[in-house]
Amino acid sequence: MITKTTRNARRKKRHGRVRNKLSGTQERPRLNVFRSNKNIYVQLIDDVNGATVASASSTDKEFSLDSTSNVEAAQQVGELIAKRAQEKGYKSVVFDRGGYLFHGRVKALAEAAREAGLEF
Repeated sequence: MITKTTRNARRKKRHGRVRNKLSGTQERPRLNVFRSNKNIYVQLIDDVNGATVASASSTDKEFSLDSTSNVEAAQQVGELIAKRAQEKGYKSVVFDRGGYLFHGRVKALAEAAREAGLEF
């Protein structure tokens, strides 16, 4: 019997291929995106030390929108991570889309982070 791989398994495979090529450093951390059906999560990760520098999500207390799973929510999370990164002294990051297409919520998050001052 032929078994079909799940959508998340295919995403993880794509993410693994991308992660072989990019890595976050102390000067330029990796901006990792995770998108679920209800929320969106972002982390700034220093892969050399194996530490999360900053994070933001649509479940944070500072998040003000009612809906957490739309493009507007992703834009607000992008602005929030950019603000937190700049507070820690980071201007430039490496964008890791997490195996997702650069479309919709992921694209909105990236563009909002760029407009708020992050370079990638």
